[in-house]
Amino acid sequence: MGQVKLKWVENRQFVATDSSKHSVVLSSQDPENGTGMRPAELLLVALGGCAAYDVVGILEKKRQPLKGLELHITGEQDTNPPWAFQQIHIEYVAHGEDLSETALAQAIKLSEEKYCSVSATLSGVAEITSSFRIVPE
Repeated sequence: MGQVKLKWVENRQFVATDSSKHSVVLSSQDPENGTGMRPAELLLVALGGCAAYDVVGILEKKRQPLKGLELHITGEQDTNPPWAFQQIHIEYVAHGEDLSETALAQAIKLSEEKYCSVSATLSGVAEITSSFRIVPE
């Protein structure tokens, strides 16, 4: 079971702490409050973190020579409140020599369709797409 605590600090600044006692600062991006991440972008971070965790683990099990992984995540939101995400795209940039495109594609698909709880939660609301590229090291 997931559990977090959110505490108001001042103005529009908050500190969120997870069950492992790790924290993140959230705020708006105006000059008075721009000390933390915007909550909507933190949602994209959660999606990326979940997907990256899965993909790295799956590629390790497949004994793929992964040297690095970056996810570039973009989200298009409605222009009116509550500004829900309509489309989210994840670009996976995998680094390593002799990485198998097939293995990477399978790992991404498994994350998207089977393992990532954040993706499973968002998929009924937003269209989530992905692409990947391999950068030899």
